[in-house]
Amino acid sequence: MHNHLYDALMAQAKAQPAMPFARTPGKETVSRGRLADGAARFSGRLQHLGLQPGDRVMVQAEKSIAVLQLYLGTLHAGGIFVPLNTAYTASELAYFIKNAAPKLLVCDPSRRAELTGIAARACTGIHVETLGKDSRGTLTDGFGAASTLSAAPVPRGARDIAAILYTSGTTGRPKGAMLSHRALLSNSKTLVAMWCFTPGDVLIHALPIYHTHGLFVATNVALLSGAALHVLPRFDVDTVLQAMPRATAMMGVPTFYTRLLADPRLDQGRTANMRLFISGSAPLRAETHRAWEDRTGHRILERYGMTETNMNTSNPYDGKRRAGTVGPPLPDVELRILAKDGTPVATGATGMIEVRGPNVCSGYWGMPEQTAQVLRPDGWFITGDLGQCDAEGYITIVGRAKDLIISGGFNIYPAEVETEIDAIPGVLESAVIGVPHPDFGEGVVAVIVADGTAPIKKAHIQAALSERLAGFKHPKKVVFLDTLPRNTMGKVQKAELRQTYGDLFTT
Repeated sequence: MHNHLYDALMAQAKAQPAMPFARTPGKETVSRGRLADGAARFSGRLQHLGLQPGDRVMVQAEKSIAVLQLYLGTLHAGGIFVPLNTAYTASELAYFIKNAAPKLLVCDPSRRAELTGIAARACTGIHVETLGKDSRGTLTDGFGAASTLSAAPVPRGARDIAAILYTSGTTGRPKGAMLSHRALLSNSKTLVAMWCFTPGDVLIHALPIYHTHGLFVATNVALLSGAALHVLPRFDVDTVLQAMPRATAMMGVPTFYTRLLADPRLDQGRTANMRLFISGSAPLRAETHRAWEDRTGHRILERYGMTETNMNTSNPYDGKRRAGTVGPPLPDVELRILAKDGTPVATGATGMIEVRGPNVCSGYWGMPEQTAQVLRPDGWFITGDLGQCDAEGYITIVGRAKDLIISGGFNIYPAEVETEIDAIPGVLESAVIGVPHPDFGEGVVAVIVADGTAPIKKAHIQAALSERLAGFKHPKKVVFLDTLPRNTMGKVQKAELRQTYGDLFTT
């Protein structure tokens, strides 16, 4: 028995170890052989610490080649990789640790002392390790010793879980989507073929690697196809523009494209070597699509995916890329749009999108009831997104059935933010909504009713949330009202609020 995902991702490294894998900001080139060697050494260290097949390795660390090697090393050792947003606070991390019960937590050296105590309280038998410089030692200590090298990958099958990614989904508490070896490998193979990636490609990688877009779409596609990565620690207009003449492709969120369009250096000369620009993780405005084509001569390829399903649809590489649509379903993905009564809607009508295929997650970690709410017995996954399908099979996402906000490619669930705001002295109640934002897709707005006991301003709200929530969840605007609009059943009318404040960021 082989290791289903690892063996496929590292086949090129085994066959051609000298082939380049990545170029770092320091202009260092990392070969595929070096990538594989680091992965095997991480695997050895993990197994030395007692990692067994199926154990979780939770990682909150800055983007680096070492983190990618740790991802691959976790697969090599038969473990389950659990990446976390680097912006999560200690309070948020405590929940993830308790839920996933990892064998190992890997963090930034500066947070080791803080998180060691939190981890011990949340989970028994957990090791806390670091990457990088740490006077107390790091996970890479002893890499020079041959004894740390694990030569043979631990056997894992197609249906074994390879990773857990947390998503806000349709409830206020984050849920861990279990992604199997089969789900990740099948989807990456499909995308390599759909988007025509080859060893001649150089992909600009400015995405975070704690998110499905950066880790499983960009990285896995490059590993499978033989393409090289131009790895950037984060998105920066200057560095991306500098990379374009030597690259062939870029994957990004809509914010990348709006910020690049704001720079006069972006033109057809700058993008002459590029063959493909891909956008996802949040809706791309049709205006951005058209402006990009006018400036560069390239049509952005928009696709649609979710943490729980990987990629579901894509505009074609060869063919019409329609602004405002996310293209037809991928070849191995079934998609249907249903009315409230469960019957298929007519062509062009709006309904709930459901998908089925090898890409769909195996459910939510430790949450069978939540899994049953979205994953039907026959394999159909209820996305929570409302969409339409035209006569040619192109899908348009028209909204979300839930109140999930997607800002800059990140999921934000209003209930979580509202709970923290409502706990602030001086706040009677709050409603958190997302409204159109020219840069982030959606901007978070907090509508607050004060209780009159203390003066309260936006600064008070931001200060109180700084220790409780990651920065991307913070409201970009705060509105104060005497009362929140409600219907006869007492439910807050968020649709009315979104209509009232829909142009808050655009006028």
